[in-house]
Amino acid sequence: MTDTGCPAQSVDLRIYWGVAGHAAPNSHHRRGITLNRITIELETGRVSGRVASGFEPVAAAFADNFARHREVGAACSLYHRGRPVVDIWGGFADAEATRPWEQDTIALVFSAAKGPTATCIHQLVEAGRLDVDLPVAHYWPEFGCNGKEEITTRMVLSHQAGLAAVDGVLSLDQVLAWDPVVSAIAAQAPNWVPGSKHGYHARSFGWILGELIRRISGDSAGQYLNKHICAPLGLRYWVGLPPQMVSECATLLPPEGGSNAVAELLGADSLTARVMSGPNGLFGYNDMWNRADVLEAEMPSSNGVGDARSLARFYAAVIDEVDGVRLLGPAQLARACEEQVRGADAVIFHETCFGLGYALQPALAPGAGPRCFGHPGAGGALAFADPDAGIGFAYVMNAMQFNPEGDPRSRTLVKAVYDCLATA
Repeated sequence: MTDTGCPAQSVDLRIYWGVAGHAAPNSHHRRGITLNRITIELETGRVSGRVASGFEPVAAAFADNFARHREVGAACSLYHRGRPVVDIWGGFADAEATRPWEQDTIALVFSAAKGPTATCIHQLVEAGRLDVDLPVAHYWPEFGCNGKEEITTRMVLSHQAGLAAVDGVLSLDQVLAWDPVVSAIAAQAPNWVPGSKHGYHARSFGWILGELIRRISGDSAGQYLNKHICAPLGLRYWVGLPPQMVSECATLLPPEGGSNAVAELLGADSLTARVMSGPNGLFGYNDMWNRADVLEAEMPSSNGVGDARSLARFYAAVIDEVDGVRLLGPAQLARACEEQVRGADAVIFHETCFGLGYALQPALAPGAGPRCFGHPGAGGALAFADPDAGIGFAYVMNAMQFNPEGDPRSRTLVKAVYDCLATA
């Protein structure tokens, strides 16, 4: 287990529940479902929120993470059949335990951003504005050189494009400015023969897809996302955090050794190290992700910022209508979730499975349904939909942990969710 530098907490068993079915001050009605207020006292701090009857074990599991898995601050949300049934948060938004994690605290979710970004692409496909089997160069002519002429959007979405590592010498300011990094990608040669294997495109995924969104729609990826997904659903989620929201973001607590562990193990010139720290070794899992300029830039695969409530609502609206909004039609969603690749990943080595932009089971969310799709984020974040169970789930946190067997915090929450669904 990774040490975050914060002591484990014990859970005070004084759990205060609202009374189901009564519109008292401690309950909240939502389209026929009563969400009961809950408070769970921790050794320091508390868990707060609202939970529908029958889903109380999710809140208990969430609180247990503070005692058993060194949670610092986090939030978890669950939609079931288009309606919220769990909305909880707790702990602290900083390492010093001076900022309680509040209802409106937002957090960096790293690669959990890939799900919303992929959904932007699928909206363009569904509208007839993008064909995933045409070369990327059809929309972005400068891209079609140095062995990339036949790379398709399908290859990019399924991590087969061979552009996992970005070549070129770039400063951080250039990367954050967008144009220099996408120009570098357009000029480079692939890392492997496109389509011959798959390997995780940790950051280039978002730059390539974001440039496609810009060239087709005229909006940056963050602008398109806000206009067509976040605003219609009232989501507090951004790629390119507005400056006035930076103060509401939880402080990321990096894991020990997170910055250079891959390079030290495999060598700085290894493909894996180049992907995970690139471009040009600029990125590590360290305090740089708390910088305002990094949060305010657009990195559509890496720096989504939002709350669990919004990500759960987002996935609920991908699979079904939520308050009159559905993000993708059934036919497009089915195509998006068709398995494209499965097997040993050329970048991160263990088995991965991808549809068109979405991570798929079994690696996505162990213990969840077989047709789940979504995306995890580095250090623990997880957001996904299960169309069979009719759920949108999200968990966000600030204390990064890397565990080769999977994050025990999200695993505990997912198990509690499905146990509740089984008895509903």
